[in-house]
Amino acid sequence: MLNIVLFGPPGAGKGTQANFLKSTFNLVHISTGDVFRKNIKNQTPLGILAQSYIDRGALVPDQVTIDMLSDEVSKNTTGKGFIFDGFPRNIVQADALDFVLSKHSAQVDAMIALEVEDEILVKRLLKRGETSGRSDDSSEEIVRNRIKIYYSETAILKSYYEAKGRYHGVDGVGEIEAITERLNAVVNTL
Repeated sequence: MLNIVLFGPPGAGKGTQANFLKSTFNLVHISTGDVFRKNIKNQTPLGILAQSYIDRGALVPDQVTIDMLSDEVSKNTTGKGFIFDGFPRNIVQADALDFVLSKHSAQVDAMIALEVEDEILVKRLLKRGETSGRSDDSSEEIVRNRIKIYYSETAILKSYYEAKGRYHGVDGVGEIEAITERLNAVVNTL
């Protein structure tokens, strides 16, 4: 199995690039956002709880996120591997992901981070908010708070994966195709 954590701040392009990686390398894409939206749409208890945090621009608590993602991994163990998009977001979640994958004799092979400047992120998210209907992309204040939370709580995972020799940074600015080529080059070295 090839298991990749696709990493970066909100608006870095993780979802877009994950779709290309999924097709190219025949991996299962597990997007935290998609899993949240599915649970929210189906009004599951975890979905209702997650929505209350998302509406405020806050991160969903670890255990809620871990429970949702663990279930998705268990449903998709016959593939060639996974792309985790938006998970893990902190050391607790990274350790939980290691545990979940170890039950399937697997591990995280690489964290690939899309690196994008903050002002570009804000513009991308507000533009997406104009058409997506997503409440967390509708206000500059909420968007900036999400980016701030990313740096204060999530960016520490860079050190976590660097210590394991599994961190790879990729420039996330430019034409989509060029970014895809940079990502593919990294994956081909794994």
